[in-house]
Amino acid sequence: MSANTPAAAPAKSKKMLVIIIGVVVLLLVVGGGAAAWFMTRPQGDAEESAVAARKEAPKVAPTFLAMENMVVNLADPGGDRFAQIGITLELEDAKTSDQVKLYLPTIRSGILLLVSQRTSSELLQREGKEKLAADILREVSRPLGYSVPSERERERERARAAAAEDDAGEEDRPVRKRTERNPVYRVLFSSFIIQ
Repeated sequence: MSANTPAAAPAKSKKMLVIIIGVVVLLLVVGGGAAAWFMTRPQGDAEESAVAARKEAPKVAPTFLAMENMVVNLADPGGDRFAQIGITLELEDAKTSDQVKLYLPTIRSGILLLVSQRTSSELLQREGKEKLAADILREVSRPLGYSVPSERERERERARAAAAEDDAGEEDRPVRKRTERNPVYRVLFSSFIIQ
């Protein structure tokens, strides 16, 4: 019996070594798969939550309100230049469209005054048209009770915010007030002729 015992011991230790190595390899494979799954999981959650958000809040198409074309004398010397402008407003919904229609005479008058202060050289440039669109947006929003800051006011606010950020640390930054969103999204030009 003593002859069988020493021969059986090396065979058992080799089997045990193979089993231990197999278990370690299996754990590494399973651990690697789990790590890969956890690494890619947050992206999947973000996509799932974005899809769920899209399903919960269906996107409503904006309402467009076309205004009658306006012919306006420009502020050029001699007074012989004029502009014919077609404006379409991009609004949040039909309710906002009805509100704008109530104030349309006041809005048209304000727009005519804005355009009549411009020169043809101003309006021929893209920047001039963009500035006019921003001014018209402010003019349309005013009767509805919304305030749209002018470019000068936005620059002052940015300068104040930058100065306050330089003076105060990150923790001392004041919390911004949340304002109600303006239902007038954009001013679009459907025609723009200068003669």
